[in-house]
Amino acid sequence: MKELTAQPYFGVMLTVAAYWLGMKIQKKTRLAICNGMLIAVLLVIAVLLVFHIPYESYWQGGELINLFLGPATACMAVTIYSQRKLLAKHWLPVLVGCVVGVVTAMGSILVLCRLLGLDRAMTMSLLPKSVTMPIATVVAQGHGGTVAVTVAAVVVTGMLGNLCAPLLVKLFRVKDPMAVGLGIGACSHAMGTAKALELGETEGAMSGLAIGLCGILTTVLALLADFFVI
Repeated sequence: MKELTAQPYFGVMLTVAAYWLGMKIQKKTRLAICNGMLIAVLLVIAVLLVFHIPYESYWQGGELINLFLGPATACMAVTIYSQRKLLAKHWLPVLVGCVVGVVTAMGSILVLCRLLGLDRAMTMSLLPKSVTMPIATVVAQGHGGTVAVTVAAVVVTGMLGNLCAPLLVKLFRVKDPMAVGLGIGACSHAMGTAKALELGETEGAMSGLAIGLCGILTTVLALLADFFVI
């Protein structure tokens, strides 16, 4: 068993199998709570705990999958390009929406961390939680944060966005597909964008655009926030 789990392909196969099963359950039940990505994460955790498999063994293969995160994010440019005329026509609301999203996300973290008495390292680790993983980890590491905490925060944020986005859109009766896409992308990065793509092409394009713009804005605003975090 140890020889099997020590191989890099173990992490890859476990991740792929868990995601496949999670998506099967989601399509079968059609329930919001039975989110395929959430089920996949829980299945991987369960396997590691039940069989007492060290995380380091799983990560040998999991790291290979993680390498594709950056290229996958870049590939979203295809959907953005397909909506280039729409972007050129509505560039101002798109920019304003992304700015408001970033300020709200980072501002809420700063306020909560101050109220809860969290130290500088924890604050800077949580600050970029709403942007895509490659950008978030660089921002956190560059400002004295703990990358492991940032990774966990980004994953949880993305999962919540993927799970709750359709419900929130219906609850607040958001009809404009551009607003839906920008809101999802600004709050829950690539994992949320996966759900936005399911909602529609425009939603996916706007969400993908928000990932890039919010990543840039977060990087810039993190420099300013650095002066206010003790």
